Amino acid sequence: MPRLFVLLCLLVTLPAFADAPKTFSAAKKIAWRLYAERPNTFYCQCAYSGNRVDLGSCGYSPRKQLRRAQRLEWEHVVPAWVIGHQRQCWQNGGRKNCARNDASFKAAEADLHNLVPSIGEVNGDRSNYALGMLSEKPSQYGSCPMVVNFKAKTAMPPAHARGASARIYLYMAERYQLRLSKLDRRTYEAWSRQYPVSEWERWRNQQVGCVMGHGNPYVGALDPGNCTPQRRAGNPSRNSG
Repeated sequence: MPRLFVLLCLLVTLPAFADAPKTFSAAKKIAWRLYAERPNTFYCQCAYSGNRVDLGSCGYSPRKQLRRAQRLEWEHVVPAWVIGHQRQCWQNGGRKNCARNDASFKAAEADLHNLVPSIGEVNGDRSNYALGMLSEKPSQYGSCPMVVNFKAKTAMPPAHARGASARIYLYMAERYQLRLSKLDRRTYEAWSRQYPVSEWERWRNQQVGCVMGHGNPYVGALDPGNCTPQRRAGNPSRNSG
């Protein structure tokens, strides 16, 4: 995809959309509603109800933390550390300082395109590690094919989540001028080619885009005509998707 086209798409935000979340806390509240139609975790595809994950629905076995594994959390695919650690605000007070005093970080932290439902233990284990390829076979989380290598500080998402993860990374890097290593960029561009946009991604892009005012151009264009007042408020209609 031509870089100039992507940049132009990212610069276009529809003026009618004024309800994009301004904080991470607000984004999480909206996310609960956005995913209500399809309540499954991003990496392991476990069903959840409220903030409780049904581990048996996907054959998940906790690695160490049963209580956190049972809890649904909202994960930044591009970690907040990646977004903020090179910024001056981070050097002078960490994430809390950035969230209070850096408008760009605040917008990135609240960007719903970067937020996915995740099993709490997986979110904690993944931490701020980069996503990449690993040689290990999945075994840490039962039937969930997620791999976290703590020594290499790398997490390998299941095949079904690699394309979506890559397109989120590429979008965030463009929109918020984040620096990706050459290896990471090559990996994400390769994943984006190898794993085409899925029906779920298109559905998600429309749901999120109606609230944010723009889609992820690596996934596809937002259809403004399908943005009902309910969707703009993060309340998708029963017939959508």
